[in-house]
Amino acid sequence: MVNKATLIGRLGKDPEVRYTPDGTMITNFNLATDEQWKDKNGEKVQKTEWHRIVTFGKLAEICGNYLVKGKLIFIEGRIQTRSWEDKDGVKRFTTEIVASNMQMLDSKGQNKTDESSSEAAPVSLNNGNVPVDDVPF
Repeated sequence: MVNKATLIGRLGKDPEVRYTPDGTMITNFNLATDEQWKDKNGEKVQKTEWHRIVTFGKLAEICGNYLVKGKLIFIEGRIQTRSWEDKDGVKRFTTEIVASNMQMLDSKGQNKTDESSSEAAPVSLNNGNVPVDDVPF
């Protein structure tokens, strides 16, 4: 069986950075993808879909350091649905993409740490050690 998601889109806001109790870095961010078509009257219609992305470890470090709102990126990962109980005891669910690979698609020099840098930022990382259970959020 295959569980794989591939997306190209723009960040809705800067990544949120957190850490597990053992010190593993986690980033969460939303990615917008657009779809365009013409309706039966010939008018252009655009639909934006929002995807929740989570990264761990070294990939989370890169995302936390280099990604900013509006940045165009490529994400590859697996789809995961998890559940938890909120403060009122209601069971909640969320579906997200657990990223294993990310590539920045904007031109060089457009990063969070140094906008005037002429050095290329790291653009890809394949993180195979993504924890599946016991994510504290």
